[in-house]
Amino acid sequence: MPILVITGTGTEVGKTVTTAAVAATTLAAGRTVAVLKPAQTGVRPDERGDADEVARLAGAVRTLELARFPDPLAPATAARRASLPPVGPAEVAEAAAKLAAEYDVVLVEGAGGLLVRFDEEGGTLADAAQLLGAPVLVVASAGLGTLNATELTARELSRRGVHLTGVVIGSWPDSPDLAARCNVADLPVVAGAPLLGALPEGSGTLPPADFRATAASWLAPTLGGTWDASDFRSRVL
Repeated sequence: MPILVITGTGTEVGKTVTTAAVAATTLAAGRTVAVLKPAQTGVRPDERGDADEVARLAGAVRTLELARFPDPLAPATAARRASLPPVGPAEVAEAAAKLAAEYDVVLVEGAGGLLVRFDEEGGTLADAAQLLGAPVLVVASAGLGTLNATELTARELSRRGVHLTGVVIGSWPDSPDLAARCNVADLPVVAGAPLLGALPEGSGTLPPADFRATAASWLAPTLGGTWDASDFRSRVL
């Protein structure tokens, strides 16, 4: 998969740290990686964005940010409030395709969920994935409410004919409750796609060297790692 689009079921689900884990695992396999962040919101020009955080954790990745807007809002709204031009799906697809000509793997990290609007025409990350013909990895939360959000995301991808590679739990709690434990079995069912990993809570706070050394243990072989869904399920249920 030369281009992989990474989306979340919402905000604060561990999407950036998951992107970093995929990047670190890919780099460890000897492949070159580029990370594309179409629209970064909620940060000033002098602050580090999500792509910068991926590079800090994962290592030598090429990063590209197409636009940055200061308000922590959906890209279309943030662009409008800043009186700046938005980023459309065609621009995202063009940038990803150019990176794919130079790098082995391109990771496109969205903003929030799949249907967050990029522009006033209603363009979304899902539209960019369609234009690219690229698969999508969904990062989901562990606890109560995640099944509905995950299934809605999966259904929209299916409706558009976009391949859902699988689901990663972006932050697995140290002390999972009953809902989280049951969701390990239920997430792949509602998604119609395999569970491809679970990142321990707080993974993004690890020193970069430790993060890179352990990232593969959080991801399934499909993503270049060693994580085993059956073993994980048997341990938590």
